[in-house]
Amino acid sequence: MDKSFAQTYFDFSSVDWSKVQTATYETIYMTVISILFVFVIGMALGILLYSLGRKNTIVYRILYTVVSIISNIFRSIPFMVLIILIFPITKMLVGTMLGVKAGIPALVLSAAPFFARLVEIALREVDSGVLEAANAMGASRIQIMQKILVPESLPALISGFTVTTVSMVGFTAMAGFIGAGGLGALAWNDGYQLGNYTMTLVATIIILIIVFIIQGIGDTVAKRVDKR
Repeated sequence: MDKSFAQTYFDFSSVDWSKVQTATYETIYMTVISILFVFVIGMALGILLYSLGRKNTIVYRILYTVVSIISNIFRSIPFMVLIILIFPITKMLVGTMLGVKAGIPALVLSAAPFFARLVEIALREVDSGVLEAANAMGASRIQIMQKILVPESLPALISGFTVTTVSMVGFTAMAGFIGAGGLGALAWNDGYQLGNYTMTLVATIIILIIVFIIQGIGDTVAKRVDKR
């Protein structure tokens, strides 16, 4: 006799909670380590795109186009395709194509260009009048970046970082389908493939909780730093 809906999805006696705990840790580990790299690379790339985009000379336009195209390529490749495509690079960097560490290079390559675009957009939204006043007062580029551009665009930068982090959690779930571990692997290997839909449901709920926590923290911080 077929199982009822409740027996299929709410049979918590079939859940191996030790595996759930391990998978949750792996997902958080992948997200935290990857997002640190994404923040550094994305900020640098976003600032570079912004700086090159403000120049009107041919050289700067060519450089902006080249950097923009490279960024768009990695941003446009579907994550599942990207993680398979860079298997040789991943093995060279971390020594393996399986496990939590193996998912990090693809996570960084896919999310850093995305965050860089959000950084560029946030910097462009800063009032041009404020920048012109700073230039007239003789402020250097570094001073303008540190004291005007970043502080003025901070709420947008935090919001963009939050969106990127949330996307990263989703990427870790997809990475799990091809051996990177985490809640995605748990939902697929120990859940769907074994017919244990309760395990899949538990993994999904935990992923949602992680996303809600990240989004809540990001929204709160963005509101507190917004002086408008």
